[in-house]
Amino acid sequence: MDVKIAESWKLKLQAEFDKDYFNQLTTFVKHEYQTHTIYPPGKEIFRAFDCCPFEQVKVVLIGQDPYHGEGQANGLCFSVREGIRQPPSLQNIFKEIQNDLNKSIPVSGDLERWAKQGVLLLNATLTVRASAPGSHQNKGWEAFTDAVIKIISEEKSNIVFLLWGAYAQKKGEMIDRSKHLVLTSAHPSPFSVARGFFGSKHFSKTNDYLRSKGLKEIEW
Repeated sequence: MDVKIAESWKLKLQAEFDKDYFNQLTTFVKHEYQTHTIYPPGKEIFRAFDCCPFEQVKVVLIGQDPYHGEGQANGLCFSVREGIRQPPSLQNIFKEIQNDLNKSIPVSGDLERWAKQGVLLLNATLTVRASAPGSHQNKGWEAFTDAVIKIISEEKSNIVFLLWGAYAQKKGEMIDRSKHLVLTSAHPSPFSVARGFFGSKHFSKTNDYLRSKGLKEIEW
């Protein structure tokens, strides 16, 4: 598969790419792309890493699965392609930004603009079969993305981790909280958004922290 990934990430993750589990995962994913409709497009599997090189990471947002509807997933968690209707979770994220920072809700749901500023938009599982949520879970992706979180936690300082919902919070248990800021809340999905995502002010809190460390704020 012709995948794009920033050179700095390629170097950091080479040890993972060489492991047996990743070779098995690659074989599985290639076969899935050959025999089913899989999202995102193959060249965008590592788009989160390509848009946000290791040295630029300031914020890590952890999602679960790529969107499984036609034309939605673009390799960045919670993000959709230009011109695609914003899914409910993304709408709720934008509503919280509006309430938190008094910013108008954007027309586009493509979050590449965040990634380019240093927000790693990381799904736990990087591929999914069309109309089959969770179909690529427990195939090896989770071990790979755990390794990504571990590398960031160990090798960087003053990173803001946004963990929305129980799944992301469990995945973030390995983060060294003595040198990073970890913000947790309910998931922005319509089923849980009123249980603490709305009003969490994670976007202003992120910028306050970055500013306190002499880092440039994110233009949400």
